[in-house]
Amino acid sequence: MNDRQLINRIRQGDEAAAEELVHRYHPSILRFCKSRCGNMEIAKDLAQETFLQLFEALPNYREEGHLKAYIFIIARRLCNKESKKPTLASLDDTEQLVDDQDMLHQIEDRDEIHRLLERLPPGQQEVVVLRFIERLSYRDIATVTGCNMRTVQSRVRLALKNMRKESGYE
Repeated sequence: MNDRQLINRIRQGDEAAAEELVHRYHPSILRFCKSRCGNMEIAKDLAQETFLQLFEALPNYREEGHLKAYIFIIARRLCNKESKKPTLASLDDTEQLVDDQDMLHQIEDRDEIHRLLERLPPGQQEVVVLRFIERLSYRDIATVTGCNMRTVQSRVRLALKNMRKESGYE
């Protein structure tokens, strides 16, 4: 079932269609939120809020682009709002760090990618995650970030150059 069909069924009250939509996009949105905020618990909350806002907006949603890009726009806005909040240290963060480290030890290539991504400026990090992890088109990334497509392409190109240089592959 495509996104348009899911939206129509959700509008008719089909809860299974709503679950399918969440199942389809939640992993990508969670990864994106985690990459933006760095904390899995906050990322889970942001992902959940993303879908709540999506379902609230669906009655008025007009399909002018890709639904996936629309969902990422909501998530990005929430992540930006979250980043402006003052942060307080928590003991729970230490436990999460240990869990994250265990997971990263299992996947060494992801560790290297994460390390390289962390060294990029936020704008470059964002476009790399959206392009290569979430597999959005340049046009959709431009829509999500509010930049023009040339800027997105330039940021991706520069980010890849910086990652190659940092990893010693240049």
